[in-house]
Amino acid sequence: MAGIIFIAFTLRPAITAVGPLVGSIRVDTGISNGLAGLLTTLPLLAFAIMSPFTPKFAERIGSEWCVLIGLVTLGTGIVMRSIDMLIFLFTGTVLIGLGIAICNVLLPGIVKRSFPQKVGLLTGIYTLAMGLWAGVAPGLSTPLAEGMHLGWQVSLGVWSILVFIAVMIWLPQLKRKRFSATLPPLESTNTSIWLSPIAWQVTFFMGLQSMIYFSFTAWLPEILHSEGMSISASGWMVTLLQFSGLPANFIIPVLADRLPNQKSIALGIGAFCFIGLAGLLSSGNTIISIISIIFIGIALGAAISHSLTLIGLRAANAKQAADLSGMAQSIGYLLAALGPFIIGYLFDLFHSWTIPLILLGAVSLLMTIAGFGAGRNQYVLQQNRKEASTTIA
Repeated sequence: MAGIIFIAFTLRPAITAVGPLVGSIRVDTGISNGLAGLLTTLPLLAFAIMSPFTPKFAERIGSEWCVLIGLVTLGTGIVMRSIDMLIFLFTGTVLIGLGIAICNVLLPGIVKRSFPQKVGLLTGIYTLAMGLWAGVAPGLSTPLAEGMHLGWQVSLGVWSILVFIAVMIWLPQLKRKRFSATLPPLESTNTSIWLSPIAWQVTFFMGLQSMIYFSFTAWLPEILHSEGMSISASGWMVTLLQFSGLPANFIIPVLADRLPNQKSIALGIGAFCFIGLAGLLSSGNTIISIISIIFIGIALGAAISHSLTLIGLRAANAKQAADLSGMAQSIGYLLAALGPFIIGYLFDLFHSWTIPLILLGAVSLLMTIAGFGAGRNQYVLQQNRKEASTTIA
């Protein structure tokens, strides 16, 4: 459990710390808003590329060794990104994405295997841990870079310390036997999770909520700065966004585990997200903006923990959880990768944040629809088995 929690600590700071520093990075390197958006988009593309291969990789060498490789790759990427050369900035960013992707995919399966009766509780604990440091990172970015005069390179590089600690705590897990899940007798080895409608709904919910989340972590400081807020205060608003979601990070998985289905949770997440987006669109008033950010933070905190919980709840065993996690995070993060880049591109095109925020409202609607479908109380391959039985009959 300690290993899972400390791994969760490392899975967001390397990404969320970038948002408040985008302006400094852009000025130092001379890159455009669209290209700056790639600093958030590239890790998501790496998630999408690496995720479908990770379960097979883990079957060959074991989940524990695979997680260690992910952590080492993440740490290497953080250090490389801090080197004062443009090629290392983007190469390190890709490595960060690959490392996080490995750990992202495997954690739901490890939770399902190690704590099969407490999937909701353990998912809540590790998403809370993930959200905690995701919130701390953007708040510290500007004080480290400007207040302590360390520059954006050191400010981004400091998160390698968390990765080192996680590696040290995870090392004893390497003594475990290789992960091998036994499928239930009714499971057909020829049935593909990619043919399951509910698996696709889990995937779209994962991807669309991630698109909104990473768009906000990348661009919220710039959105607020354009309304007159200082860049330092804007960075702390990202921290407020993250911290607002912490209670939901823990409560939603526990609640989801106890409900007969999870459709109402998706509707609640969608409602909070719409209210927050409407507030940001309707006024440049600081108080309204803060309240709106809290609503969006609650929605996104609930959404990420709920999407990870759905992976466990919709899977019959640890192998299905790993396969569904690989699918959801490959296609899902491919969708998510479009967010920061498109938002930056639309701002460059219209010189206004109105159109990007309206787009995020449309994405919220699609996310709610996908979440409602994913909330049905059945396993990802259950429908396929029913269809197969009908055909045979």
